[in-house]
Amino acid sequence: MFLRSKFSALMLAVLTACTQAAPMDATLSSSGYTSEDLSCLAEALYFEARGTSYEGERAVGEVILNRAADSRFPASVCGVIDQRYNGSCQFSYRCDAIPNDQFSEPAELVKMRQISYELLTDRQEDITNGALFFHAASMVPGWFNTLSKRGRFGGNIFYR
Repeated sequence: MFLRSKFSALMLAVLTACTQAAPMDATLSSSGYTSEDLSCLAEALYFEARGTSYEGERAVGEVILNRAADSRFPASVCGVIDQRYNGSCQFSYRCDAIPNDQFSEPAELVKMRQISYELLTDRQEDITNGALFFHAASMVPGWFNTLSKRGRFGGNIFYR
């Protein structure tokens, strides 16, 4: 009897989780994205923009989506994040020599997933005005100076 009630409770939990996930997956799918896109984008926001303002976090996401829509870059969110150019990662956390980056701030990861979900399902206005590149404001611009500056959000400067 005890085993049956534990099994029933487990099955109820699984069914509840499945029914809660389905609307999110359906919404992503109708927007042309997958749960993998959501995970990749949330990871990138976590490691590239965590701790900046909401606008700064969103702006980094905008760059990734702008790149995925631009024929000069991979056509998927995960492809953009994984892209290398001349052997260098486009997103520094992918090449920072820290093995197996950890999500040490779970609440921040939840926040980045929410921002990612918003960007993927209800993007609205691109606050970066089409930016494809960004760097920390504390960094010397270098070749970025040859690009059109689009704005500054959350400690980063954005360019097209």
